[in-house]
Amino acid sequence: MSEMTGDGAVAAEAIDPRRFRTVLGQFCTGVTIITTVDDGEPVGFACQSFAALSLEPPLVLFCPTKTSRSWAAIERSGVFCVNVLAEEQQSTCARFGSREPDKFAGIDWTASPLGSPILTGSLAHIDCSLESVHDGGDHWVVFGRVSSLSEIREERPLLFYRGQYTGIEPDKTVPAPWRDDLEAFLTTSSEDTWL
Repeated sequence: MSEMTGDGAVAAEAIDPRRFRTVLGQFCTGVTIITTVDDGEPVGFACQSFAALSLEPPLVLFCPTKTSRSWAAIERSGVFCVNVLAEEQQSTCARFGSREPDKFAGIDWTASPLGSPILTGSLAHIDCSLESVHDGGDHWVVFGRVSSLSEIREERPLLFYRGQYTGIEPDKTVPAPWRDDLEAFLTTSSEDTWL
């Protein structure tokens, strides 16, 4: 039985995993493929739980499940590359999110400066070395120190929202009037900002 708080929210001790996933599905995320090379073989997995963490030093984070074989390979190698997917890479995302044994079959890639796969056609890539790992329930919270970054491309990102792929509407790709405010928010560090 769910306990309701005064504002109609469900109390924390009664959180149903399905409802948790549905509510968090209201948050639109980008989609990445996290890659490495382990014992000479390319390894990777689809990951939505990726974020910028720090400007000084340059750090990012992602959250693999504790049972992930791809994460185990990344931990062994000590390096990884975050491939930010472009809108037309839905099939690539589906492949890396599947249980397909050879996720790199038919996928073109080149090695990053640290040796991890950069997927051809990715919107951006961030090459990292493993900085630290923290407990996060049934996931790990992995911090990576950024070693190098890709050039900026003009294509649109692949997004995930309410359990399905989505994208930016074609008429929504021009800068919004609040663009300068957003740029100031993203580049100004204070005790209250996330980056």
